[in-house]
Amino acid sequence: MKTYLRILSYAKPYKKFLALSIMFTMFYALLNGLAIYLTIPLLDTLFQESARQAEPVKTTTFVFLPQWVLSIKDSLVKVFNDFVFAGTKIDALVRICVLVLSAYLLKNIFGYMQAFFLNYVEQGIMRDLRNDAYNKLHNLPLGYFKNEKTGNLISRIINDTNVVQASVSAAFLNAIREPITIVVFLGMAFSISWQLTLLAFIILPFTMGIIAAIGLKLRRQSTKIQQKIADLTSLIQETITGVKIVKAFTMERYEKEKFQNEAQKFFRLMLRITRTRNLSSPITEVLSMIVGVVIIYYGGRFVLVDQSLKASEFLGFLFAIFQLMPPIKELSSVNNRIQESSAAGDRVFEIIDAEPEPADKEGTEQISELRESIELRDLSFKYDPDGEYILSGISFTVKKGEIIALVGPSGGGKSTLVDLIPRFYDPTSGGIYIDGKDIRTLSLKSLRGKMGIVTQETILFNESIRDNIAYGLKEFPFEQIVDAAKMANAHSFILELPEGYDTIVGERGVKLSGGQRQRISIARALLKNPEIMIFDEATSALDNESELLVQEAIERLMKNRTVFVIAHRLSTIRNASRIFLIEKGRIIQSGTHDELMEKTDGLYYRLYDMQFKDEA
Repeated sequence: MKTYLRILSYAKPYKKFLALSIMFTMFYALLNGLAIYLTIPLLDTLFQESARQAEPVKTTTFVFLPQWVLSIKDSLVKVFNDFVFAGTKIDALVRICVLVLSAYLLKNIFGYMQAFFLNYVEQGIMRDLRNDAYNKLHNLPLGYFKNEKTGNLISRIINDTNVVQASVSAAFLNAIREPITIVVFLGMAFSISWQLTLLAFIILPFTMGIIAAIGLKLRRQSTKIQQKIADLTSLIQETITGVKIVKAFTMERYEKEKFQNEAQKFFRLMLRITRTRNLSSPITEVLSMIVGVVIIYYGGRFVLVDQSLKASEFLGFLFAIFQLMPPIKELSSVNNRIQESSAAGDRVFEIIDAEPEPADKEGTEQISELRESIELRDLSFKYDPDGEYILSGISFTVKKGEIIALVGPSGGGKSTLVDLIPRFYDPTSGGIYIDGKDIRTLSLKSLRGKMGIVTQETILFNESIRDNIAYGLKEFPFEQIVDAAKMANAHSFILELPEGYDTIVGERGVKLSGGQRQRISIARALLKNPEIMIFDEATSALDNESELLVQEAIERLMKNRTVFVIAHRLSTIRNASRIFLIEKGRIIQSGTHDELMEKTDGLYYRLYDMQFKDEA
């Protein structure tokens, strides 16, 4: 219930609408009870001369109730009888018909109003829950996404919140309406015969115990269902993303079989949870019918033998008791839905409760500009506290305006090193200092606002080229967008596209070539105009023609900036102020290109000889 109460806490901003819904729910339940209660005078009218001429019966006086309560009850009954049974039998019939029609009409009007306001609350809760989960994703550190499947996260925000939505709707509606309905009909039954009412509810604790046990089982099964949906979503997402590889390796059959196996597991789980869910309703109904049969027997004795009840009252009592069965059944399903919702809610709250990126502490400074240098002091890092160090003892200082190249074998820690500069991760030990200030004491937003990043894997959004270049900048001057595109060698090919700058690039920029995507990303960085630039293998996946155009754009972007380059192309390396050769997380060589080439027995010379000799 802790998780479910947390879900319901999202209703606080909508308490006015919830109050209106509860008010109309009470009116609905009262009129529902009144409509049933009117069957008693109706039967009296049809089968007797009048209520006042009816044969007297033995009364079941509530000796345990205060006299003033009994007096009010008797007064209300008298007023009602005087109004209904005044005049002829036909007059009484007309009045009762009008009352029944009015009761049902108002009941349905109030039912509609209650549902409308409750739906507003429910949709508001779901919107806020999804917003919180999605917003939290943007505040999570990069390491979080390395440990989570994309499809799993999508499933939590979409599928799991759908489960919560369905159960909140039913639970809010039924958990409010059904208890009130039960109270109304229980009060009605109690006023007719308290002995029969108590008899009817002897078995209730046993029913609730069985229902609770089924609900707990449903919660466990629902958790497995949501995880399996996440697995299916992840599988679909991976297959669509890698469709080119699937087709290239003719693995369509393999992927189909893999999906069918997962779908079969999901099918079996759904059958299991359906069996459990459907078990609750028939069990409740059978138990209710047992109570009903017992009541009919003993109630019949009160009418036929003891004559403590009129036949019309007994039938009204039966109507009231059997009207209790649907809300009791609904309440049993509410418990099941609460358990399912709690299981889904746990998965959503795992995102919301995840440890966010380090928040700016009190006294955090804003960085206005890079004045002197960036210094790495004895920097070490590992992803897992129990894992191996990716970087060990990295120390060097970069002066403003310098171009620093990082080279070395794959897996040496180069990308990890540049990821530490914008604080995608924090060092395990040591630190990074800008103008002598630890970057952990600087505002994260202002720190990243000074940096631009261009990576090998260019990420574009399924929007227009204009929107991708001016990412997140609404109503940005078009002339400046064009200027950035020209400097990135992108303007010419953009004009050749059918819609020019308004061309939609497709998911991840799939409608553009690799070189075109990279030039768009450089234009985006140019428009941001950062003081510090990071290039992570920005040209490694391009053909020669595209590489020349991109390299030309990169060189423009480097001007008058402090630059970190993970390099594998000779031109970039030759232009670097210094080159650091990183192997197994350590700097093993450093210097300018010419200085390192003089050391013919060094690793840099061997790498150059293998990789760059043809380009020299």
